[in-house]
Amino acid sequence: MEFRPCIDLHDGKVKQIVGSTLGHKDQSVVENFISENDSTYFAKMFAKDGLTGGHVIMLGTGNEDAALLALKAYPGGLQVGGGISGENAKKYIDAGATHVIVTSYIFHDGQLDLERLNRLIDEVGKEHIVIDLSCKKREDKWFVVTDKWTKFSTFEVNAQSIPYIEQFCDELLIHAVDVEGKRSGMQEELVSDLAKWTSIPTTYAGGVRSLEDLQKFEKLSDGKLHVTIGSALDIFGGDLPYQDVVSYCKKR
Repeated sequence: MEFRPCIDLHDGKVKQIVGSTLGHKDQSVVENFISENDSTYFAKMFAKDGLTGGHVIMLGTGNEDAALLALKAYPGGLQVGGGISGENAKKYIDAGATHVIVTSYIFHDGQLDLERLNRLIDEVGKEHIVIDLSCKKREDKWFVVTDKWTKFSTFEVNAQSIPYIEQFCDELLIHAVDVEGKRSGMQEELVSDLAKWTSIPTTYAGGVRSLEDLQKFEKLSDGKLHVTIGSALDIFGGDLPYQDVVSYCKKR
């Protein structure tokens, strides 16, 4: 189990927001925290603490410069996602990202678009791709949601689909959309299921808010999954000491 840190960018600034409030015309984005520090500050912090596999997520437009600055500050240590496509993916790999993270580009019009996925593989190689299976529950099943988490796809996340999608990427990232950014506890059933279903490095995001939660996460996942924590951390305005999380996971 590794701690995978995050740098979420919105309007060019490092923020923590409730991701499910993005993309709605009739709803304002709920911001948990806006940092006075820029993306390079956090990239250098993660580099100093020897954390790898952290992800820089561009939430909407106007974040490319901040993302590229973070990659420059910690080349070879960060992944990048948000608006990634076959047209721009190589630019971020060339700028120092280890991986590009992709959801909406490959889940096109509600379905997995293998033509787009294979184009991405041709551009940067499977070894540089993280597929983000951000999902919500519907009728007691997990489905990938796209377009800023506003649209359900037909892709169900289950014991059959995970081995299939793994052949197209190097890692998986799964946001539990209903709890992400809300400090309300993790989706325990999803954590347990992912630990059983996945065979490649997989990072879970959503709801972990304390060291007790982290211990529970480790037990539920049998130490197989990596974890990212955002809004709950003190560096992002929360109560959970960042350094405690770093220390706990390094001991693992």
